[in-house]
Amino acid sequence: MGGFFGAVSQRDVSLDIFFGVDYHSHLGTRRGGMLIYDRKDGFQRQIHSIENTPFRTKFEKDLSGFHGCSGIGCISDTDPQPLLVRSHLGLYAITTVGIINNAEELVQQYFSDHGHQFMAMSSGRVNATELAAALINQKDDLVSGILHAQEEIQGSLTLLILTDRGEIIAARDRVGRLPVLVGRNGEGFCVSFESFAYHKLGYEDFHELGPREIVKLRPDGMEVLSPAGEEMKICGFLWSYYGYPNSNYEGKNVEVMRYRNGEIMARDEAKRGGRPDVDYVAGVPDSGVPHAIGYANESHAKFARPFVKYTPTWPRSFLSTNPQVRSQVAKMKQIPVPELIQGKKLLFVDDSIVRGTQLQETVDFLYESGAKEVHMRSACPPIMYSCKYLNFSRGNSDMDLLARRAIQEIEGDEGQNHLAEYADAHTQRGQCLLKTISEKFGFDSLGYQSLDGLLEAIGIEKDKVCTYCWSGKE
Repeated sequence: MGGFFGAVSQRDVSLDIFFGVDYHSHLGTRRGGMLIYDRKDGFQRQIHSIENTPFRTKFEKDLSGFHGCSGIGCISDTDPQPLLVRSHLGLYAITTVGIINNAEELVQQYFSDHGHQFMAMSSGRVNATELAAALINQKDDLVSGILHAQEEIQGSLTLLILTDRGEIIAARDRVGRLPVLVGRNGEGFCVSFESFAYHKLGYEDFHELGPREIVKLRPDGMEVLSPAGEEMKICGFLWSYYGYPNSNYEGKNVEVMRYRNGEIMARDEAKRGGRPDVDYVAGVPDSGVPHAIGYANESHAKFARPFVKYTPTWPRSFLSTNPQVRSQVAKMKQIPVPELIQGKKLLFVDDSIVRGTQLQETVDFLYESGAKEVHMRSACPPIMYSCKYLNFSRGNSDMDLLARRAIQEIEGDEGQNHLAEYADAHTQRGQCLLKTISEKFGFDSLGYQSLDGLLEAIGIEKDKVCTYCWSGKE
């Protein structure tokens, strides 16, 4: 997905940008970038691949070369950024998070005549941030350009711009799919996806941008350039999976939501009479753990950690291009605690079940380690649609998703017309989906959180949460 961090101050902000961006590393695994502005020496920029080495180790050696009182940086799961842009709007740096689904159409519509060109990626695609800047540059000022780009893009666009006056312009997506928060200390302001990133740097909460709101940050204050809109569709998956435990979005803490989510799931299972008798409830490390704690607390079952993940030497093994290496490393990372597995009936809660790529390996590993029963729970509903607004659960086809493949196996093409029924465990089709996946992977039982239960756990107005990947409704 990606994340960003920016700061403007009366003092040097290089370390703030370094640590602030590093605290967004859980949001992306491809590239990192830092860009600092100094009034005398101008812009300094570095971009590195972080596919196999964390952000911190790649950028530590660059710190001595950075200096300036304003800057931005990013973790990107897509293209190299931040970019430096020179146009009739001046010289500025830009970093974006989101996705442009109609990139080719926009290039053809606006930039197909002579005199326009883009630097192409190795795949031939256009850098999404460069395309966003080109759309912005069609207008006579940055604010009008940002609003124009957000309207033209099918997908989402949240961004930071750093001007050659050392000011930061921050813009939240027009329906607020991702959060943008502003912090303040005695010397200036910062802007971030994650509030804890700036809390650790001595900033206090100051402002959370509303949907499509645009603000300008200077060391001496914040100015609203374009007011917030009424419509909001913040991504529900931020609480389920992406968000860091101590993050808050729209005033709702991630860790607290996950405990409550597990409690609601256990409560509703008990009402249906479907909660199994097990020795331990456990979470699939790491983001499944708080959901499992909530489930265990509500069901009065013992919570345990029957296996842990060993990550010091293989934190990014899933990025290997060799499927055999990726599979083997995934196995090597799972370290069992035999005393908590052998002869035990176990119920595991995972944050989600997307493609099911490593699910079979996990259940096989548990049975090979001596488990008597393995029950699986997903802390969110079956994922039926690839996200078209962010870089999550994106694939070549919706049929990459486990639930959709299982439905195809059950009922063929006809089943794709009844996705809502399959997502509802109260229906015959819903029960059939659970049985099919359980038999496929060898679970003794399988359960998904309901959409209503998930929204109850988040605790904000239901129509303000994007549930497209589960419901297909925009």
